[in-house]
Amino acid sequence: MRSLVLYLFLVTTINLFANDIYFPPKAGEWETITPQSLNWDLEKIDSLYNFLETKNSKAFILLIDGKIVLEKYFDSFTKDSNWYWASAGKTLTSALVGIAQEQGLLSINDKSSKYLGVGWTTLEQNKEDMITIRHQLTMTSGLDDGVEDSYCTDKECLQYKSDAGTRWAYHNAPYTILDKVIENASGKNYNVYFAEALKNKIGMNGLWVKQDYNNLFISTPRSMARYGILILNKGVWELNRIIPEQYYNEMVYTSQDINKSYGYLWWLNGKESYMVPQSQYVIKGMLFPDAPEDAFAALGKNGQCLNVCPSKGLVFVRMGDAPGSALEVPWAYNNDIWGYLNEIMMDANGVEENHVGEDISIFPNPASDFIEVNFMNHRVNPKVQGVGVEIYNCLGECVKDFTPTLSKGEGVLRVNVTDLSAGLYFIKIGDFSQMFVVVR
Repeated sequence: MRSLVLYLFLVTTINLFANDIYFPPKAGEWETITPQSLNWDLEKIDSLYNFLETKNSKAFILLIDGKIVLEKYFDSFTKDSNWYWASAGKTLTSALVGIAQEQGLLSINDKSSKYLGVGWTTLEQNKEDMITIRHQLTMTSGLDDGVEDSYCTDKECLQYKSDAGTRWAYHNAPYTILDKVIENASGKNYNVYFAEALKNKIGMNGLWVKQDYNNLFISTPRSMARYGILILNKGVWELNRIIPEQYYNEMVYTSQDINKSYGYLWWLNGKESYMVPQSQYVIKGMLFPDAPEDAFAALGKNGQCLNVCPSKGLVFVRMGDAPGSALEVPWAYNNDIWGYLNEIMMDANGVEENHVGEDISIFPNPASDFIEVNFMNHRVNPKVQGVGVEIYNCLGECVKDFTPTLSKGEGVLRVNVTDLSAGLYFIKIGDFSQMFVVVR
């Protein structure tokens, strides 16, 4: 009798996670919800699709509580077509580390050299010994991301920059080597272990494929959406916990004190500041100002996006070619998609449901000749306060400063950027700062 009571308690506890979330079957139809039933603005959906198409998209899927609301494919791409996740696949590796830890195969506090062998870097042993799996998960290994090829995983490319845990830098090589950590800890090929521990349990398709130094995951868009459902439901699929609860909570929470918007290889919204790749500049504000504060995302090169928003029960997937300049992490483009979704997700009275952030925007971004900073109705209005404008490059050097003048009307500031070379920049006006990209 005691075991029966315990079993019933466990089932009840696990069901609490589900919260009426739908789990699509491994074969058969995926249930849908109509946008009309959600009181969404149907006319705005075409605007979203037009935007996605002009930005070289292949696929877009939006789920509410696991059911498909929007699904659109472009050109000859279909629901059965496969595409690469790029760095969005980092979050799969993150989940796999947590599963391996739960199975007793490793601990994220272990020295990485326990699984990679002493001398896996060029560092002196006392410095190499500082690097743990946790540092690899949080982009704080201290290895130099400024080497000639930051993707290179050869020992000669893994050079000292700072002590582990003291510097955040988006560095692909230390992440990629997590594959070897997992293989050596499990004694299995990476694809085999991934399929057994995660992929097959939630009905995903896909395969990890080596490309130069990288290990890319390739799957259908619906498989990416399945993973989104797993994450939305806090690591539980139907009645089966896949990702350990404690690890899940750590994975999607600020993982260190340097970049507040980074978890275990996940990008987090709603934080007071964020950092971006190839920069040591800390930017005030949320990573996705047009998204709800509790949203978080898996992001990859050329606009691969998986977003999860628990407060909305929402998951969306975007796959495709580069939407513009080929940024390593498409955070600005991801935010643009949220802007279109805000227009669509209206309640019956025409009031937007979603948090839309402060009334500040930069357009165009990326830019070639100028940017316009819109401060309409914001407390930092250059015309009123006369604050100075400073522009910094990704090294933190001030490359432009001036007293602003408004050219298009109250609250809109136009800045000429023709004198700036192509690259990543940050504009600072009072306590407001934001990233923009110059392309040539």
